Amino acid sequence: MDRDGRRRQSASFGRAYQLTEETPVYVISVAAQLSGLHPQTLRQYDRLGLVSPDRTAGRGRRYSARDIELLRQVQQLSQDEGINLAGIKRIIELEDQVAALQARIAELSSAVDGAAAAMRQREAQVHASYRRDLVPYQDVQQTSALVVWRPKRSAD
Repeated sequence: MDRDGRRRQSASFGRAYQLTEETPVYVISVAAQLSGLHPQTLRQYDRLGLVSPDRTAGRGRRYSARDIELLRQVQQLSQDEGINLAGIKRIIELEDQVAALQARIAELSSAVDGAAAAMRQREAQVHASYRRDLVPYQDVQQTSALVVWRPKRSAD
């Protein structure tokens, strides 16, 4: 989707056309049959912004498999759960927001993993560059232990 929340139209001229769950292929009558709803209900959902299908050049609606699934979800929430359409719209918006945040978390997690790997690699390079005649300084902790030293006596 683009920044305005609309689906991007892909220019697939000269390439094989690939069908995905986002591909808008169903006219309103077929989408109504597949979802079990009346075409007028689909138009109402479109006006309310619940399910916004893609449009053809002639402004005809084209629904994708994902749109059909969303129509079924709206119907289930409305009929089985008794949620009004404004509530359903808010649920859909929040689910979209959660999905976007989960994608962002995955992206940031990948970036953190990459940075950690780069840091470990750089640390290994630094350790490999140490001069071997240098001894690392270790802080000696003060203790109250007493060590007695006695020189060996020679058997002269």
